[in-house]
Parts: sequence; C-alpha cells; structure tokens
Amino acid sequence: MNKVFEDAQSAISGLSDGMTLLVGGFGLSGNPENLISAVHSAGVKRLRLVSNNAGTDGRGLGVLLEARQVSHMTGSYVGENKEFERQFLSGELEVELCPQGTLAERLRAAGAGIPAFYTPTGVGTLRADGKETRLFDDREYLLEEALSGDFGLVKAWKGDTHGNLVFRKTSRNFNPLVAKAAKITIAEVEELVPAGELDPDEIHLPGIYVQRVLQGQNYKKWIEQRTVRTRES
Repeated sequence: MNKVFEDAQSAISGLSDGMTLLVGGFGLSGNPENLISAVHSAGVKRLRLVSNNAGTDGRGLGVLLEARQVSHMTGSYVGENKEFERQFLSGELEVELCPQGTLAERLRAAGAGIPAFYTPTGVGTLRADGKETRLFDDREYLLEEALSGDFGLVKAWKGDTHGNLVFRKTSRNFNPLVAKAAKITIAEVEELVPAGELDPDEIHLPGIYVQRVLQGQNYKKWIEQRTVRTRES
C-alpha cells in the first residue's frame, strides 16, 4: 500500500515518447515542479500535453516547450509564453484551444467514466467545426469528448504514504481533475506524512486516484506578472 517513491526521476518510470501527459496547475500556481524537471531531464519527446496553461518562458511547462519535447498541446490559457506562441505560429506545435470550463469538465468526465457530454459553450464558434450538435429545450449544445491521459502529474500541499492528498487554495483548481483522469497519477507534495495522520474530513482527493507519491523540494513562488504602482503620499 506504500506508494512513496524516492525521487521524481524514479516516480516517472514508464513515461515514454508519444504519451499523453496531463499536468495540474493554474498559471504558475500548483505546478508539479519536481516532476516537470524530471520529465525534462528524461528527454522524452513528442508528448501530447494537456494542461490549463503552458507555463511561462523557462518556468513551469515552458521548460518542456523550449526543449522541443511537446508535439501537441491542449490547453485553455497560453498568453504568458512567447515560445509557445512562436512554435504555434510557425507550425512546430499542434494546438487545441479549449474553453477553460470545458477543459475542466472533459477531465472530470474522464475520471468519472463518462465518454462525452453536451455543453452550450462553443456553439457557433470555430470550436464547433466538425463537432456534433444537438437541441435540448430549443437550445443548441455541442458534444465534447472526455479527456484522459497515460500519466498525470499533480502537486499537493500535504499527502500521506497511501496517496491521500490535501490541496491548498488555487492549486485545487485543476490538480484533482488531472489526478482522476490519468491512468497513472504521480503526486508530489510539500509535506509527506504517515498514513492515518491526515484528518479524513480534510482530504480533498482519496489515494485510490494516486499510484505514486513523493516528497517535493526546492519550491519557488514565481510571479507571472509583477505589477508595481507608485505609493500614495
């Protein structure tokens, strides 16, 4: 039952070229930094990456883009990464832009065993091109398919040796969804405790969704956009 791995490199064993990789995080908050670095060091290529965002230049998932390890990206917000923009416009990177709520629901559906669902979001836009639509109560809805992956990389605040996780604030937005949608979920945690130490009522994600867990280290609190104003006298 002990799911603890010694380090990030050993935890990503089995990840290979061409796999679909789901990654938690919202902006640079809640990024599984140790696992992303391990994927970078492993040198795997042609990854199909699914994440709300693509990090920034040189930070978060941006390191995988700069190393040309990603061939396809499914995401929602990608405006902070100039290298992403360059690869997209040059045709080096295939991109599927997905509305943020739809992306979250596609991941949730995969974790719940639901193959597809209807949503009004995207009807009448480029998102609807080639997709099935249907009327419900005189309103048009778009069919969206669930989104699963081979591996899921997530970051949690606390976790125990059985893989039960507690997330903190913004990191709870996409990390639990990613964990449920992947075939193999790897969680890095800021604080790793023995099984039984976490209050069951405080657990956000039960360990049944997590196959591997590790103690993270050397976390940095990056700021995507630093805004400075003149102090009023």
